[in-house]
Amino acid sequence: MLKVTDLNIKFKTQSGYFEAVKGISFHLNKGETIGIVGESGSGKSVTSLALMRLLDEKQAVISGQVLLNDKSLCKIPETEMRTIRGHQIAMIFQEPMTSLNPVLTCGFQITEAIQLHLAINKAEAKAKTIALFKEVQLPRPEAIFDSYPHQISGGQKQRVMIAMALSCNPEILIADEPTTALDVTVQKTIIELLHKLKAERNMSLIFISHDLAVISEIADRVMVMYKGEVVEEAPVKTLFAHPKHPYTKGLLACRPSPAWRLKKLPVVSDFLDSENKKAASIEKIREGYLYQPGEIKERERKLYEQEPLLKISHLNTWFPTVHNVFGKSKGLVKAVNEVSFNVYPGETLGLVGESGCGKTTLGRSILRLIEPTSGSINFENTDLRSLKKNELREIRRNIQIIFQDPYSSLNPRLTVGDSLMEPLQVHRFYANDTKRKRKVLELLERVNLPPEHFNRYPHEFSGGQRQRIVIARALALQPKFIICDESVSALDVSVQAQVLNLIRELQQEFNLTYIFISHDLAVIKHISDRMMVMNKGEIVEMGDPDEIYYHPKEEYTKRLIASIPGAVA
Repeated sequence: MLKVTDLNIKFKTQSGYFEAVKGISFHLNKGETIGIVGESGSGKSVTSLALMRLLDEKQAVISGQVLLNDKSLCKIPETEMRTIRGHQIAMIFQEPMTSLNPVLTCGFQITEAIQLHLAINKAEAKAKTIALFKEVQLPRPEAIFDSYPHQISGGQKQRVMIAMALSCNPEILIADEPTTALDVTVQKTIIELLHKLKAERNMSLIFISHDLAVISEIADRVMVMYKGEVVEEAPVKTLFAHPKHPYTKGLLACRPSPAWRLKKLPVVSDFLDSENKKAASIEKIREGYLYQPGEIKERERKLYEQEPLLKISHLNTWFPTVHNVFGKSKGLVKAVNEVSFNVYPGETLGLVGESGCGKTTLGRSILRLIEPTSGSINFENTDLRSLKKNELREIRRNIQIIFQDPYSSLNPRLTVGDSLMEPLQVHRFYANDTKRKRKVLELLERVNLPPEHFNRYPHEFSGGQRQRIVIARALALQPKFIICDESVSALDVSVQAQVLNLIRELQQEFNLTYIFISHDLAVIKHISDRMMVMNKGEIVEMGDPDEIYYHPKEEYTKRLIASIPGAVA
């Protein structure tokens, strides 16, 4: 159906042309799913945008051939391409919140496309849209038709995007990172939904992801991209059983595997920098990072014979629901409900659960960024709930948080250096700004960022670099305790491995204590000394990560484990 030959894409920059895609070729058969995998910047999304003719022709120089049913998409006029785009070949974009128009209802955005391509009236378009919402298993389809994007959850927005892409019965569907940053349970549901829709409609699918584990769940054939080139292509089972290229091995190895308990995760450079790249096996490199016999037990003994650093007792954070006409609340949402636990010095306590379970609310309640309803928060024998604002500000030197989205937690108008110096100035660390700048440069170096980044702004960095910057900021005041709130959820698996290794190294170097929050049970199992599973505001299971993974007691925990994406040993 689709044949791509020698596709090259260059972008004009101030210093010349940047080659984003370098002569790639591939084909897609009727009813087939091809997975395109690689890190950010490998050329995956740019390739898909070129197939759809969505790149700015003033900035991008494209050469090569793209044939759809023997018709050249590169040569036809834009008016003809507009009839093909959405109708014969459609796309689910990476970030549904930015792809949906915030000032238009979800229903209107789909009926608009249907009326444009299928030439039917408004009532028929609405009926077709509601039928599509039912097909993609959206709850309350009539209500969502009249809802705006901000009024529905991330998983629901993703389903609206899928419905939009399917609305004109395309022959080929391009799904660009459709499950990134979603809960593992929602991710599993979206993958199953795409499987079902593809089979029912006999569509072909191009599924783009940075995560080979996700690709293994859906693709028939896999194409691995690295720095704009295809470095390996094979049927999915062959690629997983016998990866040939060092980069493919690195991508497979760097995702946390529940089957291995490692001191640190392998990273792509372990394979690319290996003396004998082709001989470097995933198992051999992982074995070099294994805990020695008795090492975990000895660590646990030392951790839990100490006095707890943090004691949480019967903590509740409740929010009023919709108010009636007299301004009174009709009820309460118990976001955190009767939660009690201790955290010990030097420990990493993992907190896992789906979106909406109360994880983030619990983390922010501990810091009093959200005021708890009742209960006690005892940090180093100080009751945090009894402190006044100025006293709380003083103690926050020792309690820091790494927020979920590093871009929105950094001030876009401040350079990275100013953002890191600000907490040092507020808390009067060091005698002057010269000494503070020296400290900031040390912090940047510690998180593997060069000193010249001091004068750059947040938008000039990649996601992984921004995550390192907010880690450096959390370390600036030399805290004892850090809450990491979904701090790796939206990162490439290769960058995620680097950040997880960095978090563990810093813990050993500075004797840090963490609460590590994530929806990904594989990540939590890797990083944690103990694991807590949270559901509907309550802690439903708590204990040793291996014990919970291999012998879960709660059905909810079993469902989280079953949702961990695929077949990566």
